[in-house]
Amino acid sequence: MARPHAHRSEAVDRSARGLSRRSLFAGAVSLGIAGSLGAAGCSRVPDDGKVLGGSLLDTLRDQGSVKIGIASEPPFGYVGDDGQATGEAPAIAKVILKRLGIDDVRPVPVDFGALIPGLKARQFDMVSAGMYINPVRCEQVLFADPDYLMLDAFIVKKGNPHGIRTYDDVKKKGLELATGKATAQTDYAKAAGIGDVLVLPDQVAGLDAVAQGRVDAFAATRITVKSAVAGSARVSATEPFQPVVDGKPAYGAGGFAFRQSERNFRDAFNAELLKLKQDDYRELLQIVGPFGFTRDDMTGLTAKELCGR
Repeated sequence: MARPHAHRSEAVDRSARGLSRRSLFAGAVSLGIAGSLGAAGCSRVPDDGKVLGGSLLDTLRDQGSVKIGIASEPPFGYVGDDGQATGEAPAIAKVILKRLGIDDVRPVPVDFGALIPGLKARQFDMVSAGMYINPVRCEQVLFADPDYLMLDAFIVKKGNPHGIRTYDDVKKKGLELATGKATAQTDYAKAAGIGDVLVLPDQVAGLDAVAQGRVDAFAATRITVKSAVAGSARVSATEPFQPVVDGKPAYGAGGFAFRQSERNFRDAFNAELLKLKQDDYRELLQIVGPFGFTRDDMTGLTAKELCGR
């Protein structure tokens, strides 16, 4: 499916940016506990609220290693069978960090809701989990420009007997919907007026629920749905679509996060990311292609636009 908004670079309306791959509520919980975790940081480090240059990049270069926070979510970021970080975001990070003089990338898996608090508490040096960029999170961390823009899709019974295409279809037809725990899809469903959404552990449970007839559809990102239904004789994926909230597109653009006191690190990383996007995203696609990302998932949006600044 063509992505009409995938390469848009003009300013994006704020009301279309308030949601995230993990729900805004989950992010708010994270921010609420960040203060207590942040107390573990060294007193000589600038407060997180002060956006300064920072010297972390120099420190990481000297020690030759970096810790990245991931949320164990294929294909965005997870630990492979070899114990190494893999997935779309860690794969990009490894290339860029090597160019910045840092060869050893060490994953620190945490729950998604603990990524921002963990970053602020200096449990790791950056977040590499494909985190959706929104204004709430932008108040807490610095983001590099997004490295992907993702549409949604549904797992449905083979042949899509109910003709489901969007959240509005689910609402109008009175169908049963499920999604994963603390996902943006829950927010999108509520915005469409779907009041009762079954929350399941993951897409595997969602596939089973659809196949068994307990729900009519399971909502997730298009890449998650595509991976889940591959080879299944019981279910299929709908065509990817752009979620809409209050009549405006809700962009799911993910990127890398850094502490607010480390602008130099963010800027250096972002400069290398922009190089990967040159020549129609050729080099970036070589890195993320093995994880199912395509040209349609690329974006020219900026963190500034998504943060509303």
